[in-house]
Amino acid sequence: MSEIKKIKAPILKEIGLFEKKFKESLTSSVPLLDRILHYIIKRKGKQMRPMFVFLSAKMFGEIKDETYRAASMIELLHTATLVHDDVIDESNLRRGFFSINALWKNKVAVLVGDFLLSRGLLLAVKNKDFQLLEIMSTTVEEMSEGELLQIEKTRKLNITEDIYFKIIKKKTASLIAACCASGAYSARQESAVIEQMKLFGEKAGIAFQIKDDLFDYTEASFTGKPIGVDIKEKKITLPLIYTLNKVEKNQRKYLINILKNSYKNEKEINELINIVKENGGVQYAQEKMKGYYNDAKEILNSFEDNDAKKSLQLLLKFVIERNL
Repeated sequence: MSEIKKIKAPILKEIGLFEKKFKESLTSSVPLLDRILHYIIKRKGKQMRPMFVFLSAKMFGEIKDETYRAASMIELLHTATLVHDDVIDESNLRRGFFSINALWKNKVAVLVGDFLLSRGLLLAVKNKDFQLLEIMSTTVEEMSEGELLQIEKTRKLNITEDIYFKIIKKKTASLIAACCASGAYSARQESAVIEQMKLFGEKAGIAFQIKDDLFDYTEASFTGKPIGVDIKEKKITLPLIYTLNKVEKNQRKYLINILKNSYKNEKEINELINIVKENGGVQYAQEKMKGYYNDAKEILNSFEDNDAKKSLQLLLKFVIERNL
């Protein structure tokens, strides 16, 4: 049995029903939009975020209608951000498929992202799930702030470790925190438990993003993703931040120069990657990732044991051990 199948085992029936409900939420009377939504459904990923929602709910009791709505809202919000991200990054591919902007151009892609976002928020309004609406709206705000902060700092190339963690907490971790908080909320948990699950999701989300950043320094044949993607986009991530703080002034200047001027030069990108590895940047980031993993694991350990909790532990482990 694959790792994902093991993780899904306690919520297999619910995930199956969720897929059906999610497809139903992605329909439109506008033929162009309906065609694009059908294309999006065909390209769905591992459904990691809905898994966080359902397992966070099932750890405390039975899955309810609110849980399905929370998972649908998360997936709609996540899909909207991916569509918008591809426009921002001028990316033509997403998970090996052509992106929406590559096939239908930027204007259509932006409008599709807006539609997905509004459909998710309307789902909460129509069902009077106002706490879910607050969780999701706060997440949209934080993700937007995180993206804009990253753009601002990338232009100036002056990201410190504190700013890096502020960016990934807002941009990535806030969504996984929303998954876990909304799952606990849907299981009728008190606010203290919801806050604990939100914190668990935040720690898991930060570990997830550090792992993602580490792929930039991993051989392409191992991950299936080309090395140096973040470097080419002038994104300064944790392994590089650590190295820039450690090396001598001249070498720091040299590395910044590669980022500024040679970000399309494969030879110099590989040289930067080797300098980061030699100076312990990758190892430092791995240790930080394991620290957030352990913090998240400790929060989970405070709750009673059951199958859903075991699956959440497996999902947390998968976050830092995945190859893609």
